Amino acid sequence: MGYLEEQQAGLLSLHEAIDTATPTGKLTFHLFGALAEVERNLVRERTQAGLTAARASGRQGGRPPVLDKDKRALAVKLYNEKQTSIARICTMMGISKPTLYAYVKAAQHTTA
Repeated sequence: MGYLEEQQAGLLSLHEAIDTATPTGKLTFHLFGALAEVERNLVRERTQAGLTAARASGRQGGRPPVLDKDKRALAVKLYNEKQTSIARICTMMGISKPTLYAYVKAAQHTTA
């Protein structure tokens, strides 16, 4: 709305019957915006409360690892040795590059 006002333009919505060139239209537009913001904040609060409750009951989010612990360790070892290309490691293990990098990063955090 600020951009439209800077450009000295208004918004005319035929479907919702809103014309921001009129005081009533501006009020309606701002009310809809405020209601949308409140709803967005409520959704955020509910989501956070749900995640907190799930964590409190021992559940963890995210996808399960594609590889078991030994294969993850082998992939990280091959990566760190720098003798095998990243593409080859990914092909051998059946994983993507981002997955390999996530395993390497996780291994660095556990050894640090």
